[in-house]
Amino acid sequence: MKYGNLEEKSYQDINSQVIDRWCEDGWEWGAPIDHETFVRAKNGDWNVLLTPTKPVPNRWFGNLNGKRVLGLASGGGQQMPVFSALGAKCTVFDYSRLQCESDRLVSEREGYEIEIIQGDMTKPLPFEDETFDLVFHPVSNCYIREVEPVFREVFRILKKGGSFLGGYDIGINYAFDEDETKLCHRLPYDPLSDPSLMEELAACDDGVQFSHTIDEQIGGQLKAGFTLKEIYGDTNGSGNLHDHNVTSFIATWCVK
Repeated sequence: MKYGNLEEKSYQDINSQVIDRWCEDGWEWGAPIDHETFVRAKNGDWNVLLTPTKPVPNRWFGNLNGKRVLGLASGGGQQMPVFSALGAKCTVFDYSRLQCESDRLVSEREGYEIEIIQGDMTKPLPFEDETFDLVFHPVSNCYIREVEPVFREVFRILKKGGSFLGGYDIGINYAFDEDETKLCHRLPYDPLSDPSLMEELAACDDGVQFSHTIDEQIGGQLKAGFTLKEIYGDTNGSGNLHDHNVTSFIATWCVK
Protein backbone atom coordinates (compact mmCIF):
# COMPACT_ATOMS: atom_id res chain seq x y z
CA MET A 1 0.00 0.00 0.00
CA LYS A 2 1.12 3.56 -0.69
CA TYR A 3 -0.01 6.61 1.26
CA GLY A 4 0.37 8.98 -1.65
CA ASN A 5 1.58 12.56 -1.84
CA LEU A 6 1.48 14.29 1.55
CA GLU A 7 1.06 17.61 -0.22
CA GLU A 8 -2.32 16.37 -1.40
CA LYS A 9 -3.35 14.47 1.72
CA SER A 10 -2.33 15.30 5.30
CA TYR A 11 -0.82 12.62 7.53
CA GLN A 12 -3.81 13.19 9.82
CA ASP A 13 -6.19 12.25 6.99
CA ILE A 14 -4.10 9.15 6.28
CA ASN A 15 -4.29 8.08 9.93
CA SER A 16 -8.03 8.62 10.08
CA GLN A 17 -8.51 6.34 7.08
CA VAL A 18 -6.03 3.74 8.35
CA ILE A 19 -7.76 3.49 11.74
CA ASP A 20 -11.10 3.06 9.99
CA ARG A 21 -9.57 0.12 8.08
CA TRP A 22 -8.25 -1.36 11.31
CA CYS A 23 -11.73 -1.12 12.84
CA GLU A 24 -13.24 -2.87 9.84
CA ASP A 25 -10.68 -5.65 10.35
CA GLY A 26 -11.58 -6.12 14.02
CA TRP A 27 -8.97 -3.92 15.75
CA GLU A 28 -9.05 -4.63 19.50
CA TRP A 29 -9.17 -0.92 20.40
CA GLY A 30 -12.17 -0.40 18.15
CA ALA A 31 -14.39 -3.15 19.61
CA PRO A 32 -17.08 -1.62 21.87
CA ILE A 33 -17.86 -3.09 25.26
CA ASP A 34 -20.79 -5.49 25.58
CA HIS A 35 -23.98 -4.96 27.58
CA GLU A 36 -22.76 -7.07 30.50
CA THR A 37 -19.66 -4.88 30.92
CA PHE A 38 -21.85 -1.78 30.95
CA VAL A 39 -24.13 -3.27 33.61
CA ARG A 40 -21.15 -4.24 35.77
CA ALA A 41 -19.87 -0.68 35.54
CA LYS A 42 -23.24 0.66 36.72
CA ASN A 43 -22.88 -1.66 39.70
CA GLY A 44 -19.41 -0.34 40.51
CA ASP A 45 -17.32 -3.13 38.93
CA TRP A 46 -15.20 -1.48 36.26
CA ASN A 47 -11.77 -0.66 34.91
CA VAL A 48 -10.35 1.11 31.85
CA LEU A 49 -6.98 1.21 30.10
CA LEU A 50 -4.70 4.07 29.10
CA THR A 51 -1.90 1.70 28.02
CA PRO A 52 -1.95 -1.88 26.70
CA THR A 53 -2.31 -3.98 29.87
CA LYS A 54 -2.49 -2.15 33.23
CA PRO A 55 -5.88 -0.84 34.39
CA VAL A 56 -5.89 2.76 35.53
CA PRO A 57 -6.23 3.03 39.34
CA ASN A 58 -9.83 3.98 40.12
CA ARG A 59 -8.61 6.59 42.61
CA TRP A 60 -7.30 8.65 39.68
CA PHE A 61 -10.90 9.38 38.68
CA GLY A 62 -12.65 10.28 41.93
CA ASN A 63 -16.43 10.44 41.84
CA LEU A 64 -17.49 10.87 38.20
CA ASN A 65 -21.20 11.31 38.87
CA GLY A 66 -22.31 14.54 37.23
CA LYS A 67 -18.79 15.41 36.01
CA ARG A 68 -18.03 16.52 32.47
CA VAL A 69 -15.56 14.12 30.85
CA LEU A 70 -13.80 14.43 27.50
CA GLY A 71 -12.45 11.31 25.80
CA LEU A 72 -9.65 12.78 23.69
CA ALA A 73 -8.78 10.45 20.80
CA SER A 74 -10.76 7.95 22.88
CA GLY A 75 -13.36 6.61 20.49
CA GLY A 76 -14.17 2.95 20.13
CA GLY A 77 -16.98 2.51 22.64
CA GLN A 78 -14.70 1.22 25.40
CA GLN A 79 -14.11 3.98 27.96
CA MET A 80 -16.87 6.54 27.45
CA PRO A 81 -19.62 3.95 28.06
CA VAL A 82 -18.01 3.08 31.40
CA PHE A 83 -17.80 6.72 32.45
CA SER A 84 -21.39 7.25 31.33
CA ALA A 85 -22.47 4.25 33.43
CA LEU A 86 -20.81 5.97 36.39
CA GLY A 87 -22.92 9.09 35.86
CA ALA A 88 -20.52 11.28 33.89
CA LYS A 89 -21.62 13.62 31.11
CA CYS A 90 -19.32 12.51 28.30
CA THR A 91 -17.95 13.93 25.08
CA VAL A 92 -15.80 11.85 22.74
CA PHE A 93 -13.44 13.50 20.27
CA ASP A 94 -11.76 11.25 17.69
CA TYR A 95 -10.76 11.57 14.04
CA SER A 96 -11.83 8.07 13.07
CA ARG A 97 -15.37 7.88 11.76
CA LEU A 98 -15.76 4.26 12.82
CA GLN A 99 -14.33 4.88 16.29
CA CYS A 100 -16.98 7.57 16.74
CA GLU A 101 -19.63 5.22 15.38
CA SER A 102 -18.74 2.60 18.01
CA ASP A 103 -19.48 5.10 20.76
CA ARG A 104 -22.74 6.05 19.07
CA LEU A 105 -23.83 2.40 18.84
CA VAL A 106 -23.17 1.73 22.54
CA SER A 107 -24.98 4.90 23.64
CA GLU A 108 -28.05 3.94 21.60
CA ARG A 109 -27.96 0.38 22.90
CA GLU A 110 -27.64 1.41 26.56
CA GLY A 111 -29.82 4.52 26.41
CA TYR A 112 -27.49 7.31 27.54
CA GLU A 113 -26.57 10.60 25.90
CA ILE A 114 -23.08 11.39 24.64
CA GLU A 115 -21.67 14.21 22.54
CA ILE A 116 -19.68 12.76 19.63
CA ILE A 117 -17.29 14.92 17.61
CA GLN A 118 -15.16 13.67 14.75
CA GLY A 119 -12.14 15.96 14.73
CA ASP A 120 -8.37 16.39 14.64
CA MET A 121 -6.55 17.03 17.93
CA THR A 122 -3.62 18.67 16.12
CA LYS A 123 -5.93 21.66 15.63
CA PRO A 124 -7.39 23.90 18.38
CA LEU A 125 -10.03 21.92 20.27
CA PRO A 126 -13.62 23.14 19.72
CA PHE A 127 -14.41 23.74 23.40
CA GLU A 128 -14.60 26.76 25.66
CA ASP A 129 -12.05 27.41 28.38
CA GLU A 130 -12.55 25.38 31.58
CA THR A 131 -15.27 23.12 30.17
CA PHE A 132 -14.28 19.70 31.52
CA ASP A 133 -13.62 18.14 34.91
CA LEU A 134 -11.55 15.31 33.42
CA VAL A 135 -9.83 14.59 30.11
CA PHE A 136 -9.06 10.94 29.32
CA HIS A 137 -6.42 10.46 26.62
CA PRO A 138 -5.37 6.86 25.83
CA VAL A 139 -2.25 6.12 23.77
CA SER A 140 -2.72 8.09 20.56
CA ASN A 141 -0.25 10.95 20.33
CA CYS A 142 2.18 8.57 18.62
CA TYR A 143 0.05 9.42 15.56
CA ILE A 144 0.81 13.15 15.72
CA ARG A 145 4.07 14.98 15.16
CA GLU A 146 3.81 17.75 17.77
CA VAL A 147 2.44 16.90 21.22
CA GLU A 148 2.98 20.09 23.24
CA PRO A 149 0.16 22.04 21.49
CA VAL A 150 -2.25 19.27 22.54
CA PHE A 151 -1.18 19.56 26.18
CA ARG A 152 -1.69 23.33 26.07
CA GLU A 153 -5.18 22.88 24.65
CA VAL A 154 -6.09 20.28 27.29
CA PHE A 155 -4.89 22.65 30.03
CA ARG A 156 -7.07 25.39 28.56
CA ILE A 157 -10.29 23.37 28.42
CA LEU A 158 -9.90 21.77 31.87
CA LYS A 159 -11.46 23.37 34.93
CA LYS A 160 -9.11 24.40 37.72
CA GLY A 161 -8.47 21.27 39.78
CA GLY A 162 -9.44 19.07 36.86
CA SER A 163 -7.54 15.90 35.97
CA PHE A 164 -5.75 14.91 32.78
CA LEU A 165 -5.16 11.16 32.44
CA GLY A 166 -2.95 10.13 29.53
CA GLY A 167 -1.20 7.08 28.09
CA TYR A 168 2.01 7.46 26.08
CA ASP A 169 4.42 5.39 24.00
CA ILE A 170 7.88 6.44 25.24
CA GLY A 171 9.63 5.69 21.95
CA ILE A 172 11.57 2.45 22.43
CA ASN A 173 9.20 0.53 20.14
CA TYR A 174 10.29 2.69 17.21
CA ALA A 175 13.96 1.81 17.65
CA PHE A 176 13.36 -1.89 16.98
CA ASP A 177 12.41 -3.94 13.96
CA GLU A 178 9.00 -5.60 13.59
CA ASP A 179 10.13 -8.68 15.58
CA GLU A 180 11.55 -6.51 18.38
CA THR A 181 14.89 -8.32 18.19
CA LYS A 182 17.13 -5.84 16.36
CA LEU A 183 17.85 -2.15 16.90
CA CYS A 184 17.31 -0.69 13.46
CA HIS A 185 16.09 2.91 13.72
CA ARG A 186 17.77 5.95 15.18
CA LEU A 187 15.37 8.08 17.20
CA PRO A 188 13.44 10.29 16.80
CA TYR A 189 11.27 8.27 14.46
CA ASP A 190 9.79 10.84 12.07
CA PRO A 191 8.51 9.61 8.70
CA LEU A 192 7.84 13.17 7.53
CA SER A 193 11.60 13.73 7.63
CA ASP A 194 12.61 10.29 6.33
CA PRO A 195 10.77 8.91 3.27
CA SER A 196 12.15 5.40 3.91
CA LEU A 197 10.25 5.28 7.21
CA MET A 198 7.06 6.32 5.43
CA GLU A 199 7.55 3.47 2.99
CA GLU A 200 8.01 1.00 5.85
CA LEU A 201 4.84 2.18 7.55
CA ALA A 202 2.81 2.13 4.34
CA ALA A 203 3.96 -1.39 3.51
CA CYS A 204 2.41 -2.62 6.78
CA ASP A 205 -0.50 -0.14 6.70
CA ASP A 206 0.61 1.12 10.12
CA GLY A 207 -0.45 4.71 9.58
CA VAL A 208 1.93 7.64 10.05
CA GLN A 209 3.57 7.30 13.46
CA PHE A 210 6.10 9.31 15.45
CA SER A 211 8.29 8.65 18.47
CA HIS A 212 8.25 11.12 21.36
CA THR A 213 10.67 11.56 24.24
CA ILE A 214 10.00 11.77 27.97
CA ASP A 215 10.96 15.44 27.65
CA GLU A 216 8.11 15.94 25.22
CA GLN A 217 5.57 13.73 26.99
CA ILE A 218 6.03 14.65 30.65
CA GLY A 219 8.00 17.84 30.19
CA GLY A 220 5.37 19.08 27.76
CA GLN A 221 2.61 18.60 30.32
CA LEU A 222 4.61 20.43 32.98
CA LYS A 223 5.37 23.30 30.57
CA ALA A 224 1.65 23.56 29.84
CA GLY A 225 1.09 24.20 33.56
CA PHE A 226 0.08 20.77 34.88
CA THR A 227 1.16 19.24 38.17
CA LEU A 228 2.15 15.56 37.92
CA LYS A 229 0.39 13.51 40.60
CA GLU A 230 1.20 9.89 39.73
CA ILE A 231 2.79 7.80 36.98
CA TYR A 232 3.21 4.11 36.11
CA GLY A 233 4.85 2.09 33.36
CA ASP A 234 3.49 -0.68 31.15
CA THR A 235 4.70 -3.10 28.49
CA ASN A 236 3.45 -3.85 24.99
CA GLY A 237 1.37 -6.75 26.29
CA SER A 238 3.03 -9.23 23.92
CA GLY A 239 6.21 -9.67 21.90
CA ASN A 240 9.91 -9.80 22.68
CA LEU A 241 10.10 -6.53 24.65
CA HIS A 242 7.11 -7.59 26.74
CA ASP A 243 8.68 -11.00 27.37
CA HIS A 244 11.73 -9.19 28.76
CA ASN A 245 9.49 -6.91 30.87
CA VAL A 246 10.69 -3.78 29.07
CA THR A 247 8.61 -0.71 29.88
CA SER A 248 7.48 0.86 26.61
CA PHE A 249 4.49 2.93 27.76
CA ILE A 250 3.70 5.24 30.64
CA ALA A 251 0.44 6.54 32.06
CA THR A 252 0.25 9.85 33.91
CA TRP A 253 -2.23 11.60 36.17
CA CYS A 254 -1.82 15.36 36.02
CA VAL A 255 -3.91 18.09 37.61
CA LYS A 256 -4.56 21.67 36.58
